[in-house]
Amino acid sequence: MRWWPAFIMGLAFAGQAWAQPADAARETAVFAGGCFWCVESDFEHLDGVIEAESGYTGGDLQNPTYRNHEGHAEAVRVIFDPSRVTYEQLLHHFWRHHDPLDAGGQFCDRGASYVSAIFVTDAQRAEAERSRAEAARALGRDVATPIRPATRFWRAEDYHQDYYRRNGLTYRFYRLRCGRDARVAEVWRGH
Repeated sequence: MRWWPAFIMGLAFAGQAWAQPADAARETAVFAGGCFWCVESDFEHLDGVIEAESGYTGGDLQNPTYRNHEGHAEAVRVIFDPSRVTYEQLLHHFWRHHDPLDAGGQFCDRGASYVSAIFVTDAQRAEAERSRAEAARALGRDVATPIRPATRFWRAEDYHQDYYRRNGLTYRFYRLRCGRDARVAEVWRGH
């Protein structure tokens, strides 16, 4: 029975080694599409998305908060497993879950904090640009959603994370009253 503790230790270490590749299979994408509660909800329902986090990006202000994020857009950092969902699929999903024709914000949320954008690394730029051209072709007109260089992503306050889950009734009422789903259906009808 002296071998028993060594066997248990071996299993414990083997389990750690097996878990490492799962962590290595993570990539990140950042999208702004108006209210980050809605964008987070839209992405978290996709198979292969590990996590979607609400936050702020694109500006110069250090440590932005909901009350003061001037220069930043509300955005969502999507952490995904590329063996289950590709960046191209995330882009396609993003285009069809916001209004890419509106340069002044999204739906009932107006102003610079609520504009749409795709924040990219150098490695993501070409694919994002291709997807933007495909969206414009599908809609038959130019799209307002820019492709911007990724900058530091600042995670939003905890009460914004998973808002749609924790405040389901309030969230659904907001989303309905804001007209998000109706406008998206109107923009993408037939595409």
